[in-house]
Amino acid sequence: MTACGLDFGTSNTTLGVGLGVGLGVGVAEQEGGGFRLLPLDGGRTTLPSAVFFDFEADAVTVGQGAIDAYVSGVEGRLMRSIKSMLGTDLIDADTALRKGRISFRAVIAAFLEQVKRRAEDALGGELTDVVLGRPVHFVDGDPAGDAAAEETLGEIARSVGFRSISFQYEPIAAALDYEQQVTGEELALIADIGGGTSDFSVVRIGPDRRGKADRSGDILANDGIRVGGTDFDRDLSLATAMPLLGHGSAMKRAGLLAPKHLFLDLATWSKINFLYTAKAMADLERLHRDSAAPDRIDRLIGVVEHRLGHALAMAVERTKIALSDDPETGLRLDWGDGDLTRPVSVADLNAATAVLAGRIGGRVRASLAEAGTDASAIDAVFLTGGSTLLPQVRAAILAEVPGARVVEGNIFGSVGTGLAIEAGRRYGKA
Repeated sequence: MTACGLDFGTSNTTLGVGLGVGLGVGVAEQEGGGFRLLPLDGGRTTLPSAVFFDFEADAVTVGQGAIDAYVSGVEGRLMRSIKSMLGTDLIDADTALRKGRISFRAVIAAFLEQVKRRAEDALGGELTDVVLGRPVHFVDGDPAGDAAAEETLGEIARSVGFRSISFQYEPIAAALDYEQQVTGEELALIADIGGGTSDFSVVRIGPDRRGKADRSGDILANDGIRVGGTDFDRDLSLATAMPLLGHGSAMKRAGLLAPKHLFLDLATWSKINFLYTAKAMADLERLHRDSAAPDRIDRLIGVVEHRLGHALAMAVERTKIALSDDPETGLRLDWGDGDLTRPVSVADLNAATAVLAGRIGGRVRASLAEAGTDASAIDAVFLTGGSTLLPQVRAAILAEVPGARVVEGNIFGSVGTGLAIEAGRRYGKA
């Protein structure tokens, strides 16, 4: 019986244990301490947070296999960004499969059940106790909703077989990972920018503090905002891809534009499947009838009819990632009647997501204010989470602490490793 740290992320998931636990096969040891992340996706420790309901085989696949099945054209239903359902009314809703319907709680449970099973297979033993990572705020400005989201996640974890369940803020977990490598005392700003949220902690860390049972006095600030990489995908899609499908186009009635909600759903990872209904198709047909740009609405209908919404979102995501290295790239879209490519530049990305980047910078300022410290007092800023690779996100953070030393964490693994450290502390079996 073993404790673990589980980082269930909007985009990716990891699970960590202590080095002394189990033998495992192909286990990837992490630098800087006695903890490791278990392989969850072949030999990879990072598992995409994706679920595919295969209608042909009547089976459920998770991770990269889920994405591959969708891309290869297997008939079924892909779901990504399922963590973002927590803290919203959608968690109590359901969605149609080929046979019947499934609740979003059950979708998350199906994913976490396979994560647990894969980790136990790699470990060669049972995982009973878990420290779950959580954002500082599941819901912005709604303490009751935030508490309900945590409770829901705990209930789902218990339903898949975990017995002792507790939580730790994700940026605090990242701080525990970073602390394994420091040689002196520091005041650190931890920036964990993932797919769904941006979280920050101001923490005192150091070799002499690692063994303390109570670290509450070392945490000077803990803040966050529900803005992450999937929001950057959405806003980039609305600015570049959706106009090709009629977003912002005129209606026949003077002064009216095509209703935004259909395009917003198609650009939002967690809402794409809501367009695959008879009601949504009826809305699209009415839009086509009343549109002054019916050729664009034809493309929109084609995407929905052929269930290419996730393929479109993946194309936008690839474009966003490519712009981290290149000043311009092409957004390549397959409409079924021939490919369409449009150039997208870093300037386009920055313009589309300037408000999001500004909100992230604002949270850094709020964290420093909560800590009661000036930016000049921050020794290091520790960056983790896939969205810290976006230049405008990084720039927004570093602009607030220009004198701090920049430390690159394990982009996808620092939180999971830190949660394993916390599990060892709480349960003594990690």
